[in-house]
Amino acid sequence: MAEVQTKTRVAREIIRDAGGHEVPMLKVQGLKRYFDVSAPWLNRVIERQPRQILRAVDGIDFEIGQGETFGLVGESGCGKSTVARLIVGLYGPSAGSIELEGRDIAGLTRQQMAPMRRRLQMIFQDPYASLNPRWRVRDIIAEPIRAFGLADGEAAIDARVGELLETVKLAARDGEKYPHEFSGGQRQRISIARALASEPEFLVCDEPTSALDVSVQAQILNLMKDLQREFGLTYLFISHNLAVVYHISDRVGVMYLGKLAEVAPAKTLFTTPRHPYTRLLLDTIPDLDMTGRERMPVAGEVPNPITPPPGCTFHPRCPFANDRCRAEIPQPRELGDGAIVACHGIEEGRIPDGPTLAVPEKPAGLA
Repeated sequence: MAEVQTKTRVAREIIRDAGGHEVPMLKVQGLKRYFDVSAPWLNRVIERQPRQILRAVDGIDFEIGQGETFGLVGESGCGKSTVARLIVGLYGPSAGSIELEGRDIAGLTRQQMAPMRRRLQMIFQDPYASLNPRWRVRDIIAEPIRAFGLADGEAAIDARVGELLETVKLAARDGEKYPHEFSGGQRQRISIARALASEPEFLVCDEPTSALDVSVQAQILNLMKDLQREFGLTYLFISHNLAVVYHISDRVGVMYLGKLAEVAPAKTLFTTPRHPYTRLLLDTIPDLDMTGRERMPVAGEVPNPITPPPGCTFHPRCPFANDRCRAEIPQPRELGDGAIVACHGIEEGRIPDGPTLAVPEKPAGLA
């Protein structure tokens, strides 16, 4: 057991390119995922309807450094979960590249992707649906260990399972139980233990606390922060809770209708948001200090991704939109403080600087 423990706690080696620059853990370029949601062929012929293509992810670029937490936020239906599934290989991309430490894994076959799955794991949103109800917890956690041959013999596997359960603040004897015998927070701990079983380097966390009680959310988030420090993990953290995203993320990407509107360091994005959508999104955070600042919460609905608006897809809801916004797709542009924004108004300097915002209050119980 001690030998396995030493193995999992070794520091991650930083990989550098020929020029000595650090290679990011994950680099996404031009990533797209389209779904054909057309009616059956005969229906289309009879009703004279064209094919319908849903653009869930429509060309995004971002990087995540080793040991970093990259937060991804946006309204429901903007494509966040699709990005998560693309990265771990549950979906194949329609176009673009996904590089894991310099190796493009987007075009790999299922057989070629198998060894990469050890390094990439995912924590799903619903702990009630992500665990097999017919398996004991010990078998759920042991499955990746057996699949990747990480322990020799049943005794070593059982010891490793017990260690993982204790790592997520459960008891080793809990391995004999079934998932239905645990609360929601305990099930999510089991899901985290299963994700750690393959000794991964990168975890995709798809709203890991949204299905949990508020009192339990901080416990799970504190556990994830402790595990990141202990094992040198890298996170893609997807959430609707903006206060949590600020306090757990190093950088944040704001996604809208399959595209990234803005990417910036967490403090920069939350105190000086540039993109109009980011500003509207942050105005939804409750003003507990009652500052009296004028607020403009998000209005309208997300357009249909099957027939998105031309030009900037946010222009029907943007108070600063002009004719160029309605006709030309904005390209991401890097600003001086590390922020990357895709907005014609910011590029042209016709959107006034917003007020400097206060950082969100830390959720109760979050370390």
